[in-house]
Amino acid sequence: MPDGMDRDTSQWQSTGTSERMKEQVSGTIDQAKEKAANLGRRAVDRVEAQREPAAGALDKTASRLHERGDQFANTAAGAAHATADKIQSIAEYVRYHDTKAMMDDVGDMVRRYPGPFLAAAAAVGFLAGRAFRNYD
Repeated sequence: MPDGMDRDTSQWQSTGTSERMKEQVSGTIDQAKEKAANLGRRAVDRVEAQREPAAGALDKTASRLHERGDQFANTAAGAAHATADKIQSIAEYVRYHDTKAMMDDVGDMVRRYPGPFLAAAAAVGFLAGRAFRNYD
């Protein structure tokens, strides 16, 4: 009879240990998910907070290009005004679209034009790398 009790007790203890381990793992996973969600929310909040200042800076740049474009020859003035118009369009887009809408639009562009997008990403990466290398 004591042998049977020892097996039952041992089995009960191992079952209890495995349940505690499952609870600990589950708790750790839940904490990791919560931290990741909080991190994502903070990143979106930061992007959202910078939308209006970015749109304002783009508007300011476009206005300066319009002002300076009048000082150049006709061909350069036309290019300056066209560039300023594009920058103003970008400023309006940034101002009136939230982060999710912008990310959806980027995803659509990547699916429609993967080659040019990869080339642009490589160019931006190259320029960013050069900029960071110059700081060293």
